[in-house]
Formats: sequence, C-alpha cells, structure tokens
Amino acid sequence: MFDKWRRYSYAAQKTRRYRLLWILLCFAGIYILYNSLTSFFFSFRVLENNAMQPGFHAGDRLIFSSFLVHSLLSNLGSADRLPPFRRGTVVLVDMNGRKNGGALAALLDGFVRFFSAQRADLFGKEGHLYIKRVIGLPGDEITMTNFIIRVKPRGGSYSLTEFELSEKPYDITIPQVPALWDESLPFAGNADRIFLGENECFVLSDDRSNTNDSRTWGAVPADLIAGKAIFRYWPPRALGPP
Repeated sequence: MFDKWRRYSYAAQKTRRYRLLWILLCFAGIYILYNSLTSFFFSFRVLENNAMQPGFHAGDRLIFSSFLVHSLLSNLGSADRLPPFRRGTVVLVDMNGRKNGGALAALLDGFVRFFSAQRADLFGKEGHLYIKRVIGLPGDEITMTNFIIRVKPRGGSYSLTEFELSEKPYDITIPQVPALWDESLPFAGNADRIFLGENECFVLSDDRSNTNDSRTWGAVPADLIAGKAIFRYWPPRALGPP
C-alpha cells in the first residue's frame, strides 16, 4: 500500500521532480564553476616529455594560471601592457592561440574537455601546447654561447646571464657537442644577437638539446603565452611551487 501511495501520490511525484531538479542544478553549478575556472583562471597540464629536465620530468603535473582575463583587459586598454610574467618563469605556450577564437571558443572547448574527462578538446590544440621557460622579455637583446643565454635588458648598459636575471634559480641540461661540430649546422649552441620587439619573448627548454623553442620558432608573440606554472601537484616528492 505504501509503495502504491508513493507511485500515485501527487505529493510524492512532486518530491521526486524537485529532487531530480536539484540534482540537475547541482550538476550544472559544478560544470559552470569548473568551466569558468579552467577557461579563465586555471588549467591542469601533464608534462609529456623531458624537455624541461633536470628540474621537470615527463609525467609531472602542473597547475597553470591563465592569462586569458589579462589578455581581454589588455585589449580593452584596462591593463598594464607589460606581460604578466618575468624572466625565468615556466610558462605554457599555445602556438595555436590566435586560431582559437577567444573567450567563447574557450568556453566551448571547456565543455568538450569536461564531458570527455579531458580526453578531447575542441581545437586539437594539445599538440600545440608547450611548457617552456621565459628567457627574454620585449625589448631585450639576446646572445647565446655554449647553450647559455646572456641578456641585455631594455635600457640596460651591459649583459647578464639568464640565471642572474631570473627571479628563481633553475638548472639546465647542456648537451655534449661532438668535437667536430660545425657551428653552421642546425641547433648549434651559439647565436648572434637577437633583438626582441615590443610584443616578443624568447622561450627555451631547460634541456638545451630539445630545440622545440625559440631557437627554431624564433621570438614568440607575448599573447601566445597562455599561462604560468604556479604549482606542481605530482609527483608528491616535488609537491609545491615549481
């Protein structure tokens, strides 16, 4: 009799409808919060290779702050034009960034990533995302000797090594170059002066044998730098700010 009452009672049906509606609203709220955070404020990335060793290794998981809001404000003229990162900062470079369509596209991409448990994305841009370190800022003058960068900041009177100008210490891996290596060959460890433009940055891998960086791309437009690493949450032994 009790089961029949629950089945046919208007009050019981109304209670079930409210419960279902509450579940749907909770799910929608969680989705909107997740999508807003990951589209405009944070992103979670896995380092797929050893390009940033010895400080980082394949499988490391990092949280990046997003520069999307900063970029939108800059376009409106409401924010400082200086980039929101410094020399030595580990950043996420989106080499396909200008093709992604802005804030609306970011929301749609978040929708796809959410319902695919991060296994798919709208633009197939995972192959265009690179974790690198900022070495030079707009206006800098850069030279390279034996894979180590010297930087003359804009307005500076002399050059300093990349390590002296970095806000945080870091190590790099310098490859062993064969004795008969010809400097005219690609990926040599020396480079003549490079002058960075008003919106250009120079980014490198910490493992200098990995040349997927400004040595092959050239200077990177600052608006292609999508975020900076703020926390490493895996592996546990390296837990903390990068």
